[in-house]
Amino acid sequence: MSFKLENIVPWGRLMAEYVKMFDLTPEELKLNILDCAGGPASFNAEMTRQGNKVISGDPIYQFTATEIGQRIQDTCQIIIEGCQVNRDRFVWQNIQSPEHLGEIRMTAMRQFLADFPQGLSDHRYLPDELPVLSFTTNQFDLALCSHLLFTYSDQLSEEFHIASICEMCRVAKEVRIFPLLVNMSGEESFLLKPVISELQHRGYTVEIKQVPYEFQKGGNQMLRVTTGK
Repeated sequence: MSFKLENIVPWGRLMAEYVKMFDLTPEELKLNILDCAGGPASFNAEMTRQGNKVISGDPIYQFTATEIGQRIQDTCQIIIEGCQVNRDRFVWQNIQSPEHLGEIRMTAMRQFLADFPQGLSDHRYLPDELPVLSFTTNQFDLALCSHLLFTYSDQLSEEFHIASICEMCRVAKEVRIFPLLVNMSGEESFLLKPVISELQHRGYTVEIKQVPYEFQKGGNQMLRVTTGK
């Protein structure tokens, strides 16, 4: 596999952030959920402690907790400094400063690292990589994808986005993607409209929905995709 740990910047979010980013109701949290490109988020760990069911897929899970933890340590300060330089592009309300952001992210990632060995044993963390997933058709009720699609529009092609969303729609009844902005620029992804157009052409129902979460300025919308009308 060509995926290399030194080429990625692990950055994990808390379950409370997932709930807001994806506008998840208490009832939806009880569904069978796929966290696609989950990275070192604590969503799986926190949901599992509450008795809910989540499988997280990400190629980073081929590495050990020690290796991932070291990469987090190597890159965390770089991200915080980047937020400091670009602080006018963020909403400093619930997250009060770049330093506070680092504390929140490290809280999430420490929970992930503590849970990761047991989660691997339980097959809750699988090294799946878009646009091809190992899961069966309709295995999940809901697939979530945070800070990958549209976020990295400069690196990931339109074809990759379409193939990835269609694949998530294959394995889940509904797909939610957040945010719809390009990483750090704060601009809506230039791929959003053509991707939506192609998905609709293929028969998917697509909706842009406002959510109760905004850290990047203007980053308060998710894409919701379902099959059929």
